[in-house]
Formats: sequence, structure tokens, C-alpha cells
Amino acid sequence: PVQFILGAKFYKGAYSAIKAFAGNMDLLVAIGTTAAWALSVWLWLTAEAGSMVHLYFEGSAVVITLVLLGKWLETRAKRQTTSAIRALHALRPDVAHLMGADGEVDVPVLEVMVGDTLAVRAGERIPVDGVVLQGESSVDESMLTGESLPVHKNEGVTLTGGSINGDGRLLMQVKAVGSETVLANIIRLVEDAQAGKAPIQRLVDQVSAIFVPVVLGIALLTLLGWWLTGHSFELALIRAVAVLVIACPCALGLATPTAIMAGTGVAAKFGILIKDAQALELAHKVNVVAFDKTGTLTVGKPRLTAFVLADTLADALVDNIADTSTDATQLLSLAASLQSGSEHPLARAVVDAAKARNLNIPAPDNVRAVPGRGSEGEVGVESFLIGSLRWMQELKVDMGTLATHATDMQAQGATVSAMAQRTTQGNTQNIKLKALMAFGDEPKPGAKETIAELKNRGIKTVMISGDNRGAAEAMARRLGLDPTAGEVMSEVLPGDKAALISKLKEGDKNVVLMVGDGVNDAPALAAADVGMAMSNGTDVAMHAAGITLMRGDPMLVAAALDISAKTVAKIRQNLFWAFAYNVAGIPLAALGYLNPVVAGAAMALSSVSVMSNALLLKRWKPKSK
Repeated sequence: PVQFILGAKFYKGAYSAIKAFAGNMDLLVAIGTTAAWALSVWLWLTAEAGSMVHLYFEGSAVVITLVLLGKWLETRAKRQTTSAIRALHALRPDVAHLMGADGEVDVPVLEVMVGDTLAVRAGERIPVDGVVLQGESSVDESMLTGESLPVHKNEGVTLTGGSINGDGRLLMQVKAVGSETVLANIIRLVEDAQAGKAPIQRLVDQVSAIFVPVVLGIALLTLLGWWLTGHSFELALIRAVAVLVIACPCALGLATPTAIMAGTGVAAKFGILIKDAQALELAHKVNVVAFDKTGTLTVGKPRLTAFVLADTLADALVDNIADTSTDATQLLSLAASLQSGSEHPLARAVVDAAKARNLNIPAPDNVRAVPGRGSEGEVGVESFLIGSLRWMQELKVDMGTLATHATDMQAQGATVSAMAQRTTQGNTQNIKLKALMAFGDEPKPGAKETIAELKNRGIKTVMISGDNRGAAEAMARRLGLDPTAGEVMSEVLPGDKAALISKLKEGDKNVVLMVGDGVNDAPALAAADVGMAMSNGTDVAMHAAGITLMRGDPMLVAAALDISAKTVAKIRQNLFWAFAYNVAGIPLAALGYLNPVVAGAAMALSSVSVMSNALLLKRWKPKSK
């Protein structure tokens, strides 16, 4: 059963190799184990009654078992590949709402054509690429841009399939379907990135192509040498079988997959998920690291940082509001009330700020969301509006001297919203500005230390941001990056990131690691030599990257480079010992110092040695912070 059932795949592989006039491991395993098995059968059938003969059935069984073990480990290490592609396809909805003569009709997305008009309801995924014909809404494009803030969409603005519509209904005209959509292009890039073979495994394959015919030649010379020098054919065949058995590449087949399994296993224990063997093998060579800013080096969650009162022009840090300004405390409570039912990131930031100070948040009335603008409602007998500065301008609200404050805060990288009060006198409505609210992001814990650690290793570190230059450079300085040294790339559009990565490579001079958290990073992850995603980002980024940091901890970037170096070192050690074993063992077998049983035992010992060496990786731990 072992020889011809479990070993059937080796015979199929050997047959294919013979047809292609090429040598591979399957051919060597098939010839060696078949020779041992056939010799044992012949010795058993020709043995005299009562005599003791050496049989080699166990040798062939051990060879097949150990090689199959290596194949299983390698398959298990590669199991994540197809799931990544499936996850990308899952971003596309199955149904679209087609507008026709009879109104709105649900049709499969596959039947949608360029030029069709589709309706997109609030909360739904946009099915294909297009432009807005009618309506306004905020669209969550975090799966494309990695940014947490929704993007306002109105007539004439582009929509990307897979993004999520917010609180408004949209009519869109289809501009791209099927393989022409942005998401389809991303999927192709990821598939191309995953199609490559691990560099060290390619080296093993190249060596095997030479190794197999050389071993077959040595075995044939051994057979002829012993037979033609007057020894029996049985003894000559035993010597040749010993050469084939000891040369069976069990240790060679186990050298790479066992180290990869051990390395990926211990890495996962510490929150580093490695899904791509090529990324694992290349990471230790990285000399340039490019970080996406939002969600990677920063928290990616807006935080209310300042409250500027219109009446007093008091510009208080939110951390001090409860202690220094009663007016600000009351206004913050009212703002939180109005925003308490919204899921908008800025609204949640206002509510979180109020809750953090244990402020009373009264229940609002008649709250109405204004798509792309903000919201309005009543708290008690008073009516308030909270929203964008553009909305305030449209309502012709007098900004007064607060206009300068707003400009200054925006120049520093803050997102600025306004709070206004609506009053009615007779038939006249008046809207008066009450406060400005500034929202900012914060560096992730450990981000600054990570950059310092990478710089200490001599690795060039770069931050890529879509923010304006002033905001990007301000955050870069907080992280320990030097804008004057080319360590900051600002105002970068999502589609330009891949080109920047290619530029950082400088041909083949540099090995570039890209660390991101959004699907907009997928082309850059594919362009980079190694792609690494933060788990706090989108699922697509995690599936697109070869390495995912499951805790979203920036300190794990350096740790991932460390485990890569350790794993590659083990692979090289394993390959050295596997080849050294063959270099020493084959001459001994050919000269008659090893019979097939001893050769089989030596072969098994070499495999155990390789596996034991790989398992030493289990003792690895990341450097403490």
C-alpha cells in the first residue's frame, strides 16, 4: 500500500519528468524506492528455506513517508493564497438597482452595462464604477483610500465599485464594468503578486534538475563498477540501491517548508501573520520601508482636539474644556446631544469627548442628517446645526474673525467643523456661529519607536500621505522623520503610491517594504518587494499583503524583519546540511560502506536533523519595547 498507493503521485511525477526529458525529485524517489522494493521482492522469492536475508521494504516506506510529510508541510504553508483572491471578489455586490422605463428593477451586476443608470440606496455597496447623476451623500471609501472620513459625493463626482454609500440616495451612470473597474484592476495586481515562487525554492528546483541526473549516473556507474569487477549482480544492485536510497532528497525537500512552517508559526504567536513565503524570504533584505500615514503610523480615528468659542474667541484644548470654560462645557454637551445618533467619525469624536468628561448628554429632538453637510436638530427649546465650513458658507453664516482661526487650524492639518444656533424672530430666521471644532489624528503608540529602531538599523524610512504638505510634515516631525531628508511624501493621490514605490526601488538597488492598511495600498503592496498590512485597516489590505500585523502594532514591523532573517538563516542551514549529507553519503554508499538499510537510516536521520534545526525557531521572541 505504501509503495504503490501513497507513492502513486511520485510515479506520476516521474512519468511527467521522463516525457519532458527532465529530472526532478519525484523521479529520484520513484526509482530509488522501486529499486529497494523490487530487490526485496526478488531476494524474498529466491531465498532458500530457513535462510536469513536482508529485505529493504522499510527503506522504501520510510522514504515515501518522509517526502510526503515535506509535501504536506509545504502545501499547508501556501494554503492562504486562494482565500485572499476570494476576499477581494467578495467586495463586489451581486445585485444592482437598474433604472428603466418601469422604474427601479433589481438585476445581477453581471448584466449591468456601461451607460446604464443605477440607484444606490443608503448603506449599500456601490456595484460598479461610475459618476453621480443625481443626489448627494457621503461615501465610505476606506476600502480604497484607507482614510476613515467619508467623502462627499454630488453630481458629476466619480464613484468606485465596492465603496459604501452613506446616508443619501444616489443615481449613478455606469462608466466601467467587469474587468475594467478599479477593483478588478486591484484583484489582477494581487493575483500577479501572488503568482511568484519563493526565491530559495526556485534555487532548490534548479539544483534538483542537476542533482537528479548526476545521482542516476552515479548509481549506474556503481552498478556497473561492482558487477564488472567480478562481484555478483545482487551485490552490485544492492550497492546501486544504497546510492539511490541515501540520495533520495527527503532532507532537501524538508529544508525549506519545515523552516517556513516553524517561522510562520512562531510569528503568528506574536501577532505576525505571514501568508507569502516570498515575502518571508525577502523581508530580511529590506533597506527601505515606506509607511502609509493614516491608520498605519497614526490611530486613524479622528479626535476632537480644540474648541474655539465664537463669543469669546477662547481657543481651548479639548483636554482643558471641563476645567477652564463653562461655556465650552455646555456647548460640547449640546453638540454631543445633536451628534449622539450619528455614526459619522467626526460625530463619534464629539460624543466620545463629552463622555470622556462625564458630561450630561441630553436627548435631542427632530434631528435631520443633511447629506454631505452635517446635521441639524433641537435640544430642549434651542435649535442647532453642526457641519462643514462649506455648509456654513452656503447658509451665509457670518464667520467673522473665526475664519482666520479655521484657516490656521486647517493649515496645521486639522479637519474643522462648525456649530451654529438657529433662532427665529417672527418670520425671520437667523443663524449665528457658536464654535469651531478641530479634529486631529494621533500617532500610534510605538510608531515613533519603530521609526527610530529602523533608522538605527540603517533602513531608510519614508511616510506617504495624502495630506497637504504642512499637515504631513507636522505629523512627520512628531514621528521622528525629517522632511528635509526626503522622508515625507505629501499630497500623494491613491493611484500614485505604486509609482512612488517603484521610484524608491531605484531599479533593483533597493529592497522596499510597503506598510499600509487600505485597498488603495494594494497596488503599492504589489509593486513593493514585500507588502505588510495593519489588521486595524481594511480586510482587503490584509488579504493583499504577504504579511499582516494582527495587532496593528507598528513595533511588529521590526519584529517581522527579525523573524524573516532567522527563518532564512535556518533554511540556509538546512540546505547546507542536506547537501553535505549527500556529498558525504553518496561516495560511501558507492564504495560499499553503506548498505540500503544503513542508507535508509542515515537518510531518515538527516531528515530528523533538518526538522529539529527548523523547530529551534520556536524559541524566537520579538525584542521587548
